[in-house]
Amino acid sequence: MPEDLIASLLYRDGLMLVLNKPTGLPVHRGPKGGPNLEDGFEALRFGLPRSPALAHRLDRDTSGCLILGRHRKALARLGLLFKQGKIAKTYWAVVEGVPAAPEGLIDLPLGRLDAARGWWMKVDPGGLPSQTRWRLMGTDGCRSWLALSPLTGRTHQLRVHCAAMGWPILGDAVYGSSTCDGPTLHLHARNVTIPLSANKEPIRVEAPIPAHMTLALERCGSPLGATAPPE
Repeated sequence: MPEDLIASLLYRDGLMLVLNKPTGLPVHRGPKGGPNLEDGFEALRFGLPRSPALAHRLDRDTSGCLILGRHRKALARLGLLFKQGKIAKTYWAVVEGVPAAPEGLIDLPLGRLDAARGWWMKVDPGGLPSQTRWRLMGTDGCRSWLALSPLTGRTHQLRVHCAAMGWPILGDAVYGSSTCDGPTLHLHARNVTIPLSANKEPIRVEAPIPAHMTLALERCGSPLGATAPPE
């Protein structure tokens, strides 16, 4: 586990780390315990007195860029940037269906589905404002490759928004049509752009395409080794 975490490192400086999170592994320990990323953060101290900590979270089945702060001041700085909406994130998703337009903005408020469903969410007129920009990158006529940029950071936002538009994310057993033994969720945090210093260029980090998404992306027109779309 420690070796895997170190191998997953995409970026490192004195303030933060960016990991390439694997799919299927939660970022922190749940109420029932079990394997999680956070338990291995001790291996990522790199000489500092304390382990790094999560600056944000990704769903268990979402892969890609995950940002950690290396100490309290760094976490406070990253937390403020997230709160101000200054950290740009682009996700790649393969969805069922084909959008009717080449790009757009999903502006649908989200709320809890019900207390018994934990973090499951739904479109709710009385919920919190939630916005996602999307762009159609390619399609095979049945499924589509989308670039998704969340402007807000609600739980399961991209999954609920895509499902509400009629194109659920491939492999989504909660909001889509897949079953628990169906394909792995095809949602990947492809890149992040972090304006960590006012005197330097923003830090941009990109995560490689995970193996479970490669075939579907290629069928939708993504060339092998494709680069992320510009912000």
